[in-house]
Amino acid sequence: MSRGDGRQPAELRPLTIEPDYLEQPHGSVLVTQGKTIVLCTAMIQEEVPRWLRNSGRGWITAEYSLLPASTGDRVEREAARGKQQGRTVEIQRLIGRAVRAVADFRALGERTLWLDCDVLQADGGTRCAAISGAYVAGRRALDHFGLSRAFADSVAAVSVGVVDGVPMLDLDYAEDSNADTDMNVVMTGDGRLVEVQATAEKDPFTRERLDELLELAEGGIERIARVQEEAADAPRP
Repeated sequence: MSRGDGRQPAELRPLTIEPDYLEQPHGSVLVTQGKTIVLCTAMIQEEVPRWLRNSGRGWITAEYSLLPASTGDRVEREAARGKQQGRTVEIQRLIGRAVRAVADFRALGERTLWLDCDVLQADGGTRCAAISGAYVAGRRALDHFGLSRAFADSVAAVSVGVVDGVPMLDLDYAEDSNADTDMNVVMTGDGRLVEVQATAEKDPFTRERLDELLELAEGGIERIARVQEEAADAPRP
């Protein structure tokens, strides 16, 4: 079965991670995954939250946003509303948890790694692209300061789902909107699960289908990790 863009069910969208997209951040990447485009930047501050002071440990936190023109309709800036939406808070917490899962906070020292993910164009899978990009941007920033040991492993994410009864990898917006089952999987480089967000949008799914989707996601994340590694190790300009 081929999909709307011609892909096979187990095929990722074309993926590029362009390192050092901006000059000012300590680390930055532009992630393009199909038509989804996310700018991820990383900055290191020589301070930690009050509750971590004098502990010898650092912290990693993330922020996420959709640019106004990132979807088909203009998205009002959340600053104009004076409040972040629940979806935004949930996604940025997910990004932070995902990257913290592979962090050695003592190696980071009393510093904070800030990860900012801004969606320039949304066509499904924005949170997954943000996680994969945030890890690379963070690693570039840490390398810049000789703190590469602060990441003990890599982390990446991908969406999977069931559309018209067929398990599919890396859903675009049209597929995600019509999925029977929708799942986001976050995994470390050594194959451990950080988070699995799975929802039966229509009929409940079986344990066998869950295992099938996890296996599909694992194969996709292995391919994403290769692109991440190439971007993370690219020489600085």
